[in-house]
Amino acid sequence: MQLSEQEIIRREKLNALRALGINPYPANLFPVNHTSKQVKEHFEEGKKVILAGRIMSDRDMGKASFVELQDSEGRIQLYFNRDVICPGEDKTLYTQVFRKLTDLGDFIGVEGELFLTKVGEKSVRVDQFTFLSKTLRPLPLPKKDEEGNIYDAFNDAELRYRMRYVDLVVNPQVKDVFVKRTKLFHAMRTFFNKAGYMEVETPVLQSIPGGAAARPFVTHHNSLDIPLYMRIANELYLKRLIVGGFDGVYEFSKNFRNEGMDRTHNPEFTAMEIYVAYKDYHWMMEFTENLLEFCAKEVNGTTEVIFGEHKIDFKAPYARITMTDAIKQFTGFDITGKNETELFEAAQSMGIEVDRTMGKGKLIDEIFGAKCEGNFIQPTFITDYPKEMSPLCKSHRDNPDLTERFELMVCGKEIANAYSELNDPIDQRERFVAQMELAAKGDEEANGIIDEDFLRALEYGMPPTSGLGIGMDRLIMFLTNNPSIQEVLFFPQMRPEKKQIELTEDEKIISNLLRIENHQPLVALKEKAALSGKKWDTAMKGLAKHGLTKVIVDGEQKTVSLIS
Repeated sequence: MQLSEQEIIRREKLNALRALGINPYPANLFPVNHTSKQVKEHFEEGKKVILAGRIMSDRDMGKASFVELQDSEGRIQLYFNRDVICPGEDKTLYTQVFRKLTDLGDFIGVEGELFLTKVGEKSVRVDQFTFLSKTLRPLPLPKKDEEGNIYDAFNDAELRYRMRYVDLVVNPQVKDVFVKRTKLFHAMRTFFNKAGYMEVETPVLQSIPGGAAARPFVTHHNSLDIPLYMRIANELYLKRLIVGGFDGVYEFSKNFRNEGMDRTHNPEFTAMEIYVAYKDYHWMMEFTENLLEFCAKEVNGTTEVIFGEHKIDFKAPYARITMTDAIKQFTGFDITGKNETELFEAAQSMGIEVDRTMGKGKLIDEIFGAKCEGNFIQPTFITDYPKEMSPLCKSHRDNPDLTERFELMVCGKEIANAYSELNDPIDQRERFVAQMELAAKGDEEANGIIDEDFLRALEYGMPPTSGLGIGMDRLIMFLTNNPSIQEVLFFPQMRPEKKQIELTEDEKIISNLLRIENHQPLVALKEKAALSGKKWDTAMKGLAKHGLTKVIVDGEQKTVSLIS
């Protein structure tokens, strides 16, 4: 394990603390009775308080020091005085333990009384302090100059997502996103519970991947010797509960889809699904807009949010347009009555990438996604989807080629999907068979397995039901103005971390020169490096072997570039 100079020094301090009889990781409870926020909001000069947190900055003034302590609620200034901390002759606790063996990032507990500094800052005059945890790695703390400019900020996205624990410490504003995320879940639960619906749990490991068109993760159960699939949706299980006699059930479920990753998709994501008996999709539209208006107010205190360059208003009611009319409006093409070949040719003529494995539903979805989605900025319900796109949805009461389905679009992205649920077991079997045929043609998202137990449940009778699914990660993106799903997940899925490459001193010389100015002429770079011919050749070969540099030849000119 290669340690930096700072890490070696911190380990030496760790040993020094132990040599003084101080446990750097004590097991006993520390009796915190105030947070930094409580101190500031209920400040009383002279009041005794006990706090704990990380040291984030300090100003040494010899016999006294000012320290900034960060806890879960924010930061508070501490004042350490040598003669207060060490009233007797022995000043070791201040001069050695505090001044020399304590680092930024260390956890300490303090007891003291509140006072105002000469400049009016609310502070704690420390009477006693306790070492609670020694940090062995230095935090990447940003620096601020006298003019307020910030330097060395910890803002590299990959590092922030990979080391969220560091991100939360040094970028406290990140925590606000996750506080709002929790508020959203609480608000939604409150809305459902007040309506009389019950929160339930359904299996994550399923014998058949159902409830959505998606590619599943597959695993194996050793004891049963059967394949199992990680949940792509919980829809079919929740409907079983409606069959069983519940009038309304909902679940916040972790779903898993073995598909691509981008700024709005993560292989593991959180969805909320709710099913209510004796309702239809018209009722569910009104329920949804009232739900989201309530949630927006609970999370942000207003129905209006900023997302990128747009101001979005979640106040009900929302606009409504059928999918057929939306496609006609933005492409001039009417999908009504068109067969698979006609849809395929229409998509190609619009410059949309399609292939022969796609059925009617997939082709219509591609046309809508490419030409229509991005036009819906304010919350808009897209209604009445073609039957081929909705294998679990009830046929439209006025047009058998359509279904009673809607999706809610915001800023060109779908955040909710709802149906008048299909409860005809014979029709449902036919839809499942159609999905199997699409899977046989090569559609990886089509479900190629018929869920016989679900069909059996429907045969026992399911009342008229409406269901709604909401992508919770995407919704909180809109409510916190974050264009990337990685920003609203504590630990987003990442590629395996690359092993750090150990460079020789000669390789470091060349790479550092290229970091200062990339794409340099080989002759000029060699001259700046001032290495002997043999050392130069060895270093250049090493950098190329590590995949860090490349040499571009243009006639007689050779240029060396650092590969990012």
